[in-house]
Amino acid sequence: MQRTLLLAKIHNCTLTGANINYVGSISIDEMLLEKAGIVPYEQVQVVNVANGERFITYAIKAPANSGIIELNGAAARLGIVGDRLIIMAYGQFSSEELKYYSPTVVIVDEKNRLLEVRHYDDLLSKV
Repeated sequence: MQRTLLLAKIHNCTLTGANINYVGSISIDEMLLEKAGIVPYEQVQVVNVANGERFITYAIKAPANSGIIELNGAAARLGIVGDRLIIMAYGQFSSEELKYYSPTVVIVDEKNRLLEVRHYDDLLSKV
C-alpha cells in the first residue's frame, strides 16, 4: 500500500506577482525550491491564506534569491500581490519508506527570505 503524505512545503510566503498572460504555473525562487526539495515542474498544491483558495499547479524556477513567488496563467486570478500562500508538494510512500520519512518545511519572512528549514522527524513517531 502507498500513502500520500506531505513531502515539502514553503510556509507563509508572500505573493509578489500575478501574470495572467503566462501559460500557467507558479514561479518560485529557485533557492526556496532547492531548500524544500521541490523540483521544477513538480505538482504543487497552493493555499491562499487571504482568500481560502486552494488549487493545484506546477512549480517553475524564478531567479535564486529573488524572493519571487508569482502566480501565472489562470491561477493569477486566485490571488493578489501581498497575499500569504502555503505551497505544498506531496509524495507516495510505502510502509517501509515511512520509517525514514521526514517532511521538509521552509519558513520564510514577509519578503520570502529564508528563515529556517525544518524537518519533522518525529511526525510519524506518534502514528
